[in-house]
Amino acid sequence: MQISDLPYPDPGVPDARSGPRLLVWLGRNQLGGQAKSLCWGLLHHIGIAGLPFAVGFGVEAVVDRDGRRLLLVGALIAVLGIAISLGDTMLHRTAVTNWITAAARVQQLLARKTAELGSALTRRVAAGEVVAVSTGDVEKIGWFVEAVSRFLAAAVAIVLVCVGLVWYAPSLGVVVAVGMPLLALSSLPLLPRATRRADIQREKAGKATELASDTVAGLRVLRGIGGEELFLGRYRAASQEVREAAVRSARMWAVISSIQVFLPGLLMITVVWYGSSLVLDGRLDVGELVAVFSAVSLLLYPLRSVEEIAMAYSFSRPSAKRAARVLKLTRTDGHEPEARTAPEAPAPGGELYDPETGLLVPAGQFTAVVCGDPDLAGRLAERLGGHPMDAAAEGPPVLLGGVALDELALDTARTLVLVQDKDPVLLSGTLRELFDVPASGAVTPSAALAAAQCADVLDALLQSAPDGVEDAMDARITERGRSLSGGQRQRLALARSLVTDPEVLVLDEPTSAVDSHTEARIADGIAALRTGRTTVVLASSPLLLDRADRVVLVHEGTALPAGTHRELLHGEPRYRAVVTRETEEEQRAAGLELARIAESLTEAESLTEIEESA
Repeated sequence: MQISDLPYPDPGVPDARSGPRLLVWLGRNQLGGQAKSLCWGLLHHIGIAGLPFAVGFGVEAVVDRDGRRLLLVGALIAVLGIAISLGDTMLHRTAVTNWITAAARVQQLLARKTAELGSALTRRVAAGEVVAVSTGDVEKIGWFVEAVSRFLAAAVAIVLVCVGLVWYAPSLGVVVAVGMPLLALSSLPLLPRATRRADIQREKAGKATELASDTVAGLRVLRGIGGEELFLGRYRAASQEVREAAVRSARMWAVISSIQVFLPGLLMITVVWYGSSLVLDGRLDVGELVAVFSAVSLLLYPLRSVEEIAMAYSFSRPSAKRAARVLKLTRTDGHEPEARTAPEAPAPGGELYDPETGLLVPAGQFTAVVCGDPDLAGRLAERLGGHPMDAAAEGPPVLLGGVALDELALDTARTLVLVQDKDPVLLSGTLRELFDVPASGAVTPSAALAAAQCADVLDALLQSAPDGVEDAMDARITERGRSLSGGQRQRLALARSLVTDPEVLVLDEPTSAVDSHTEARIADGIAALRTGRTTVVLASSPLLLDRADRVVLVHEGTALPAGTHRELLHGEPRYRAVVTRETEEEQRAAGLELARIAESLTEAESLTEIEESA
């Protein structure tokens, strides 16, 4: 896989049981790229490792005054230089390719999981953590995957050089062959502590990112209640904790780095001292000493890869753990579902039924659902879409035409039932791009905008658009629609939902941020545009409820008998209490007043009968 071939047609099914397993899975899926990087790395390091021997042969040729052999040594050094340059260039190219492709694979997996879970993702994992995983953590994971091949190439080069030194100068080669593994393993006792400190740093950084993300998302509310300084103080404290953790982690890595500098220097001193004594005793040639010294000096370069792989793993392991935590989430429960064949989609015109509450939505009707608890309404909306908010909750799935929505393929379920929650998100882009969503084609954007009463929104977008933009559909919307009011954002989101024209449309408080006159027109527009289609609106606004074909009250998790808004308003006290916001005292007073009026009417009827009989 080359960078130009991204994105992956299919990123695969990750092993998300743990962070290390995810890293191993990524490595297995990039064996080709790792092999290329390993080969180029070997060429690079072997070229470097061959230089000391060439220099040693050159020194011996000078001592022996052998010009022909000196020319051969010069040619050998030129070849080694070409090998070093080519190997280094291609090693960097293939290693960076491994890094980017691994990061891209993880990002595609995260994007696929985000699309699968939908709005339930941020209810199971903090939004800031999702941001941290998809940005910084992805880079750390790619770093480790990229460092593996370079480490293997460096390790092979170290082994080959040690073997070559033992063959070339046995007396000194044995010292180097014993000393190099000790240098490579010298920092291992410190790695667990360094890894723990790195984990603490990443955890604190993730919490700070979550706090910053939540603060930015609620900045308008914070300004309204004067809570900016409070949250700013919290972020400052969290930022200082991250700084302190980073300093503690850096200190440990500084100790490891100092060991990687001190011990190789000690080995070089030992080689020079011992080699010089061997030269003085006549047991070693000067060229051999130069070759061994040069080899030890150049081995310090591949030895850095040992420290790098240790750092890369310590930083990528917590990142991979957090990525695995997101990737192993499912939309129905906390475990991967058993492999099974998805049933066929139900025939059009089926009823929507929730066994948990007993709510039955007839096909082709505009049904309003009233819940006294807003949280219950949100959970019910999620259930009706086949995406329960509580992943651990057990209960029978919602049925559409007798088929369980949770057993359908995800794209099929979302084509049949579309849920718009209380806080729909508008992505940045033009209005035309906003309406470029999977749809039946039966509803045009202009019809949906008219039904959602978006004329003033179009005017506002045109006024704020740059010169040259004449069509409101080409006007740009800022991120999350921040340049629009809450009511304008809500109406645009409603129009986008209407354009999709699903078989079942579930709207959770679609007009909570608009005025009553606009709300009445929107209710008429929804009823007219969705004629013959199943529409469920969870609301408590009398204007919406009065336009519905039938209204159902869900009281304490159970759906009560349905009726029209006026029937329930006069015949169901619990419904009247929710819709009119009457308190218990007001209900009792109203009941007493009705009883008094009924008693007065009874007395009047009795007097009338007496007068007539008289």
